[in-house]
Amino acid sequence: MTFVVTENCIQCKYTDCVEVCPVDCFYEGPNFLVIHPDECIDCALCEPECPAEAIFSEDELPKGQEQFIEINAELAEEWPNIAEKKDPLPDAEAWDGKSGKIDKLER
Repeated sequence: MTFVVTENCIQCKYTDCVEVCPVDCFYEGPNFLVIHPDECIDCALCEPECPAEAIFSEDELPKGQEQFIEINAELAEEWPNIAEKKDPLPDAEAWDGKSGKIDKLER
């Protein structure tokens, strides 16, 4: 099983989760983070660290977020690895909790 970054991370990109990951399985895009499913060890350390509550276990994804399993797998192969915490996007607080952000995902 793996953890999955879901829609609420889009336009926020908090990186608190990255800081606690023992295997550095996070990858960074312009306005979103993903978890590499083959590298995640299912330790669950990242989930409680996400201020946007955007990380879920693959088997506990909220309804409508299933597409993010494939999105995480695909983009983790394309984007660079991130292993250190950075500042969130400037308007992260304004975007946190908004639904329908999938069209804002920058690949």
